[in-house]
Amino acid sequence: KAALDVFTEEPPSPESKVVQHPNVTVTPHLGASTKEAQEGVAVEIAEAVVGALKGELSATAVNAPMVPPEVLCELAPYVNLAEKLGRLGVQLVGGGKGIQSVKVVYKSCRDPDDLDTRLLRAMITKGIIEPISDARINLVNADFTAKQKGLRISEERVVVESQCSGDEPPIESIQVQISNVKSKFASAQDDDNNGGSISIEGKVKYGVPHLTRLGSFSVDVSLEGNLILCRQVDQPGMIGQVGNILGESNVNVSFMSVGRIGKRTNAIMAIGVDEEPDKDTLKRIGQVSAIEEFVFLDL
Repeated sequence: KAALDVFTEEPPSPESKVVQHPNVTVTPHLGASTKEAQEGVAVEIAEAVVGALKGELSATAVNAPMVPPEVLCELAPYVNLAEKLGRLGVQLVGGGKGIQSVKVVYKSCRDPDDLDTRLLRAMITKGIIEPISDARINLVNADFTAKQKGLRISEERVVVESQCSGDEPPIESIQVQISNVKSKFASAQDDDNNGGSISIEGKVKYGVPHLTRLGSFSVDVSLEGNLILCRQVDQPGMIGQVGNILGESNVNVSFMSVGRIGKRTNAIMAIGVDEEPDKDTLKRIGQVSAIEEFVFLDL
């Protein structure tokens, strides 16, 4: 038995053997022409447009690589993380010839062939390029725009089997390495034979993107709003000193994390703030004797 409503030639010839076959039921190809179907399509288009204007993902974008809806849904929490890491990375670059080479490392329990990262690569590209140009980046034009800008993005998928138990998220973490650049914040830079590289890593925790590593320092701070990074001598009272300066300027602290290599050596203090501190406030932070460097990042 078979039921058909689509034919190579429409309408099909009455003499067609398929039409005449006793075990075949044929119907007109008119399902999308009904009033109800047209109304449904109109609603779907309107919802897709509203979602796109809000910056949400779309599984029906014309000319975009085919990303199944289930993949879009699964990777949605990581889209914001990918873009935030790109924005953070480009703001850490200081002078020179700009960004030319970026390597993205995805750590996951999945087989590398079972992880579609095209969407995440596009969002990292968006985060890197949009803050420093007028280009609007999306899944359709990300690779083309990166090529135009001379930006090479490579990807690596690392399987973390030791952390797999059967109910893990699709991605454990995303690491972004920007090669051959100097950093405004030296602690984010790994010195190598290629002139140095900036290395940052993040995870999605409770549905929110977090920065979890900066250079060789482990941190844990939400990538929301704005971020102040300080490298200081690891000694008592540092949190209080910086917190008091921000409080006196009515700057609200939303998150704070300290990462260090060892006791009483160097530490990184990552502070999330709701408002952008004025120049005088940032100057006062830089004048704290134990702070060796700091940077403000707009995320």
